[in-house]
Amino acid sequence: MPSRTAWRCGAGLLLVLFILPVLMGRHPAHRLGAMGVGAILAFIPLVFYMGIPRLIDRYDPEPWWCLALALVWGALAACGFAAAINTVVLWALTQGLSAADAQGVTACVCAPFVEEFWKGLGVFGVFYFLRREFDGVVDGVIYATFTALGFAAIENVTYYATAELAHHGSMLAGTFLIRGVLAPWGHPLYTSMTGLGFGLSRETTKPWLRWAAPFIGYLAAVFLHSLWNTAALMSGMLFLLMLPLWLLFVAAFLGILIWLVARKGKIIRDHLKDEVLLGFLSAAELDLVASPVGRFKAGMSHGALGREFVAAATRLGLSKWHTARAMRGQKRTVSADWIVPLRTELTDLRGRIVATIGKPLVAGPGPQVWQPPRR
Repeated sequence: MPSRTAWRCGAGLLLVLFILPVLMGRHPAHRLGAMGVGAILAFIPLVFYMGIPRLIDRYDPEPWWCLALALVWGALAACGFAAAINTVVLWALTQGLSAADAQGVTACVCAPFVEEFWKGLGVFGVFYFLRREFDGVVDGVIYATFTALGFAAIENVTYYATAELAHHGSMLAGTFLIRGVLAPWGHPLYTSMTGLGFGLSRETTKPWLRWAAPFIGYLAAVFLHSLWNTAALMSGMLFLLMLPLWLLFVAAFLGILIWLVARKGKIIRDHLKDEVLLGFLSAAELDLVASPVGRFKAGMSHGALGREFVAAATRLGLSKWHTARAMRGQKRTVSADWIVPLRTELTDLRGRIVATIGKPLVAGPGPQVWQPPRR
C-alpha cells in the first residue's frame, strides 16, 4: 500500500477539514452530536454494504486484512486528500466565478478526477505491493469496492451531519434516502472501473495493455462519476430522473460482479479438468469446486475441512492459471511452485475428511487416473 506518510497526511487533512472546525466553532457539542448522528447513519449500512461483495466473491475470498486496508485508505487518506484539493479548487474558482458556477465546476469536473485518482491509488497499492493477493479483474473490483465504500461512508457522515444541523427532519431523511438508499453503489461502481483496469493489467500478456488498462479504467471511472454529479446538478436531484439512472448504475454494478465471478468459476474449472484425468480430483469434486456455492455447501456438510478442501482446489486452479499466463508472457511465477504442494494437500485433506467425518466430501467414485481404452 502507499507509504505511511501518505496515510498520515490524508488522515491529518481529514482532521483539519472536518473535525477541527467543529471543535473550534460555535456550539461544538451540538455539532459533534450532529456528526454522531451522521456516523450512525453512515456506518451501520456500511456493514451491510460490505457483505455484498464478500458474498459474491466466493471462489477465492480476499484476506480480511487486505480488505480492511483498502477500506481504511478510502475512508481516511483518499477522503482527506480529495477534500483538501476540492476545497482549494472551489476557493480558486470563486475568485472568478459565481458561487453556484464554482460549485458546479468543482462537482462535475474537479471532484470526479480528484476523488477517483485517490481512491484508485488505494487499488494500485494492493496491485503493486500485495501482488499475491491480486489475481485479476475480480480482485480489482473487490478492492475498488471496499476502497470506495470507505470513502463514501466518511463523505456521507458530513452530508448527514449538515442535514441534522439544519434542524429539518425531512432534509435528513431525504439526504439519507438519496445517499444511503438510492446511491450507495455510486462510488463502488465508479472506482470498479479503475479496479477492472488494474485487474486486466494483471491478467494480460500484452505490454501496451498492461500500461494502458489502468489509465482507461480510471477515465471510465471519472466519466461515470461526472455523469452522476452532472445529472444530479442539472435536475436538482429530480427523483424521476435520478431513479432510472440509479437503477441503471445498480444493475450495471451487480451485472459486472456476477459476470466476473462466473468468469472466475469457468477459469477454475478449465484449469482443473486435467486434475481429474491425472487422478487428483474426481468429476464430482470438480463440480463442487467450480460451483459458486461450493465452499458454502462443503462447509455445511463437512465443516472446516470441507471448506479447506474447496479452498485448496481453488488455489490449485488459480495457480495453474497464473502459471499458464506467465508462460505465455515468457515469465516465471511463484505460482508454479505451489501446484505440487496443493495436489498433496488435496490428497491429505480427502483422507482427513473420511477419517474425521466418516464420509467423503462428495458421493460417487473417487479420483482415478485416466487410462486409454483397450483395443
